[in-house]
Amino acid sequence: MRTTFDRIRHAIGFELIALMLIMLGFSLLMDFEVHKIGLLGLAFSVFTTGWNFIYNILFDKAMMKYAGQTGKAFKHRIIHALVFEATLLWLTLPVMAWFLEISLLEAFIMDLGLVVFYLFYTYGYNWAYDQLFPTQQPLPLS
Repeated sequence: MRTTFDRIRHAIGFELIALMLIMLGFSLLMDFEVHKIGLLGLAFSVFTTGWNFIYNILFDKAMMKYAGQTGKAFKHRIIHALVFEATLLWLTLPVMAWFLEISLLEAFIMDLGLVVFYLFYTYGYNWAYDQLFPTQQPLPLS
């Protein structure tokens, strides 16, 4: 089990490295100004963290109202993830388009690129983190 310090280090490292990679990538590939992408990335990171907190409270209240409990079966986890991502997209896409002075379609395509980036980045970051800061527990066989 990881310590609180370790989890904080993990989360901060995850966000900082992702932000640097996104700033570099969008500035090189899409010719956006680094500081503009950095500011937007930082703002969205803070916003997403806050929205995640609020969303989970609302989702748990909905679970209590409609299911009588907060325990989540597989279908609830799928709904939880899809609705979170959909609401996040709905809330951030217009801001991204406005701030970067691009169309909603261009912002949507950029967002899809970020989804793909985070899919691979999350896997890679967590693998590397586990190599740098291993737990003392043996890995499961399967």
